[in-house]
Amino acid sequence: MPPTGNMDVIRALFVPKWSSDVRLNGKTAIVTGANTGIGKETAKDLASRGARVIMACRDMAKGEQAARDILRVVKGAKVVARQLDLGDTKSICQFAENVYDNEKTLHYLVNNAGVAICPFAKTVDGYEMQFGVNHLGHFFLTFLLLDLLKHSAPSRVINVSSAAHAMGKIQFDDLSGEKDYHPVRAYAQSKLANVLFTRELAKRMEAFGVTAYAVDPGAVNTEITRHIRRPLVDLFKTFSFMIKTPAEGALTIIYCVCNPESQMVNGGYYKDCAGGESCRAGQDDATALKLWAMSCHLLGIRWR
Repeated sequence: MPPTGNMDVIRALFVPKWSSDVRLNGKTAIVTGANTGIGKETAKDLASRGARVIMACRDMAKGEQAARDILRVVKGAKVVARQLDLGDTKSICQFAENVYDNEKTLHYLVNNAGVAICPFAKTVDGYEMQFGVNHLGHFFLTFLLLDLLKHSAPSRVINVSSAAHAMGKIQFDDLSGEKDYHPVRAYAQSKLANVLFTRELAKRMEAFGVTAYAVDPGAVNTEITRHIRRPLVDLFKTFSFMIKTPAEGALTIIYCVCNPESQMVNGGYYKDCAGGESCRAGQDDATALKLWAMSCHLLGIRWR
């Protein structure tokens, strides 16, 4: 570990140098997984800019507590917690119905919630948990909210991916993970799916004024690491100077919400508050199209 005196200098290399005074008065945003981590920090920042923020959370007790936390620190914040389990398509439908019943507009959909490197498990609908929650759940949610996003255009969808997408491969013959499950491979596959979904969504929705961006928040100290085994936890501690706080990890998401559209690349991959490049697999249009078709098939929806 570097000497203590050099820590601040080294840490500065891993933290984006971006800020903005953009206001979002009159705008509405949904942030999934907003009860903790970068989701909570994103919700707090957007609320501080004047946006109405719907905090979509699986655990309502934690979601409501997070909303109260934000209300304490952001004077006049317009935040509300609503229940959403991305591992249950019935819950996703109920959440979307609630949005349509209560909201007239939706300008920003931040697909942030996720699970990482967990033991093999299945969603309520029988999908492998990481692929089911991280990709299919957000794919379905976006599909259901699309009419409101179009109505509110210009609007944006921000999909939170990870540098781990570069290790991923879409296993079309074993998306359920039942043949050969490995938690890291499954996580990487789901994060690659986020990038490919963003790419195809951007192409299909640009004519409607809906743009899409994939975000790599970097290595962030959040609860998503709870399933990581001890050796990796020890490694994280050794290189703690490289690990971002949740507020620092949220910055690139906020950048993709606030930065002028003229300076953004629709379908682009963003990290450290700047445009970047996904891995080669993340730029494969044929795989993106096949994944889109497969996702629609698994969810029983028609999305052209």
